Amino acid sequence: MEGFCFARCRFTRLVAAMQLVMGVLVICISMASLHRFYTSDAFLPGGLDDTARCGAKFHTVAAAAGGYAGFDIRALADRVDEVLVQLAELQDKLEATALKIGKKTKKRKGKAHLQQQENMTMPEFQRFLEDEVIHPLYGAHIALRLIRIPRPDPDGGEGDGDAPTAVDPLVNFFNAEETRKYVTAKGNRDGRLSVYGTNRTYGTIGHACVVMQRELDEYMSYDVGAYCPDDWDLGQRLMLGGCDPLPRRRCLARASKLFQRPLPINESLWALPDDGNVRWSRYHCRGYRCLSARNPRRGYDRCVGCFDMDREKQRWVGKRNATANAQSLADFRIDEVLAVKPGEVRVGLDVSVGTGSFAARMRERGVTVVTTALNVGAPFAETVALRGLVPLYATLSQRLPLFDNSMDMVHTAGVFEGWVDLQLLDFVLFDWDRVLRPGGLLWVDKFACARKDLDDYMYMFLQFRYKKHRWVVSFKSKDEVYLSALLEKPPRS
Repeated sequence: MEGFCFARCRFTRLVAAMQLVMGVLVICISMASLHRFYTSDAFLPGGLDDTARCGAKFHTVAAAAGGYAGFDIRALADRVDEVLVQLAELQDKLEATALKIGKKTKKRKGKAHLQQQENMTMPEFQRFLEDEVIHPLYGAHIALRLIRIPRPDPDGGEGDGDAPTAVDPLVNFFNAEETRKYVTAKGNRDGRLSVYGTNRTYGTIGHACVVMQRELDEYMSYDVGAYCPDDWDLGQRLMLGGCDPLPRRRCLARASKLFQRPLPINESLWALPDDGNVRWSRYHCRGYRCLSARNPRRGYDRCVGCFDMDREKQRWVGKRNATANAQSLADFRIDEVLAVKPGEVRVGLDVSVGTGSFAARMRERGVTVVTTALNVGAPFAETVALRGLVPLYATLSQRLPLFDNSMDMVHTAGVFEGWVDLQLLDFVLFDWDRVLRPGGLLWVDKFACARKDLDDYMYMFLQFRYKKHRWVVSFKSKDEVYLSALLEKPPRS
């Protein structure tokens, strides 16, 4: 028993000694890191005292040409303070544990059985090291390594005090490690130029991500290489809030556990997909039958009836009666529109709220149409894809990922509905004009607005001086109107 107690006492002393050594090591590392940071004069002009140097380079960065515009010194200071707090907490834990073990060691005489119960076993010691030492130390280590300070740009010349600096925008602003890694510039290997002729690549995010920092940190908190959290709705909420584009994530996207092979293309265009092919966890409904227009609690209020395929089959086709009313005159037929430019409409963009029925009709006529789709209350994007069509998961906040003069047609229906700010609409229309080729068609399909706002919205479309093939204004109600138009972009050179 005495030999066992002696071995346990030696183990206790060894534990205390290891913890003290690790505590001293952590303190030395933190002091060395802070000393390196505070004495980094490579990015500060010589001959100035500390106050002048800080003022010259950090507090007047916006005024200096080629200076540190965009470098957030406050975020950097917050990051350093966060590391110091982590190290101080770790030091307190180590000191308290060492003191506690020391007190227990003094009581070992005459209390061998009590000492045997109070001593820490190897599994407990391992758990203590992992939870109370290694993980906090790793967090502080990562936080220190991710601190970014301005440094001379290797492409900006050497020996010049006013040389441009390479600063990673926002890298010290976000808390999630994955976000910070994503926005950090990635230099090419061996200094070689990329296929695009650049020497580094930035991961881009929408500027409103700064306003939605808490939500973005939540979105970017995941296990690398594991399954992504089921939080697509959080990502969409970020996009709709202006955090668009979102950062890429290094996790595996989830799919429905009941996913079935999709229908062949000759059957999928006008058939609802299988319920098992959609993740319904974030919707009010749990199946396509619930999304019927006859269900008042379907969970969405746009595109009513667009999940009823029998109704969708009747849109944009058929012949107009001679006694058609003014409202039906605003419903253009696809064949009539394509007859304006026979054989010239091959690719197009559909900016609508729906399940891709317009793209399906155009596909039947040999025209490839990409459809914008967001899952606002219902699985619009999944449905478009499962019908064998191409959904473009993008918001109105984002510039279209299409090159200039590349589309034969742009079609829009049910998106703006009179709520859109005129300046936002102006930016959107100029972007549509950019991607539409000379001679291309802009199809405005029943743009709804208040009657008193009609003149303002009409000007927005007329300012481009497109050729009018069709222009119809009809009443939607006593105070609302529809505007439908088929316009041709003039040649510009």
